[in-house]
Amino acid sequence: MGQKTHPFGLRVGITEAHKSRWYAPKALYGELLVEDYKIRRFMDKRLNRTPPFAAVSDIHIERTREELKVIVKTARPGLVIGPKGAEVEKITSELQYMTGRKVSISILEIRNPDLDPQLIAEAVAEQLKKRASYRRVVKMRAEAALQAGAKGVRVLLAGRLGGAELARRLDTRMGSMPLSTFQANVQYGFGEAFTSYGAIGVKVWVYKGMYAEGVSEEEGVSNAAGARPRARGRR
Repeated sequence: MGQKTHPFGLRVGITEAHKSRWYAPKALYGELLVEDYKIRRFMDKRLNRTPPFAAVSDIHIERTREELKVIVKTARPGLVIGPKGAEVEKITSELQYMTGRKVSISILEIRNPDLDPQLIAEAVAEQLKKRASYRRVVKMRAEAALQAGAKGVRVLLAGRLGGAELARRLDTRMGSMPLSTFQANVQYGFGEAFTSYGAIGVKVWVYKGMYAEGVSEEEGVSNAAGARPRARGRR
């Protein structure tokens, strides 16, 4: 049996901040947790699965007593905002109707999409849907990430690759990948390609360097209380 754990969950509270930042009494906690899930699912379907395909990699949620703040990290902020802010206003009103709370949306630009594991996974999955050569796609994306400044990349595909009768895995690694070192800035992304011959899973790990060497947090993490994690054992 494998002894695997989720790469993000393993690092929460050590080098990664929670993606939902709020406190709630015991009676309300479950309701708000489900609400967070529904918000993320709605935003993903609205911005990533249907036009304008805004390349949203992450959604952070903050709550105060009066307001619900949704922080959207995207490589194409113009498509989320829309002409004269029309798109973001429409999404805000839909979220307010869905949650019954006052909602504000902040948009943070991902300056280097080639370094974001979630966007890499989505891009690979998109190419697989178009029946592109999976080996070539993976190699190109991994090399692009290394050229953009990553110190290591790992891409794992699993499923009926190339329409093969039996499912198999393709594990591509370039550079170093210290997965068990908490002081290493390793980020993880997951995507799925639903093809005519079955689903293909895409997992991506990107290693950006050690926190002790002064690697900055990903652009756009909020400065709200509890948003920045403490890197333990820093010297």
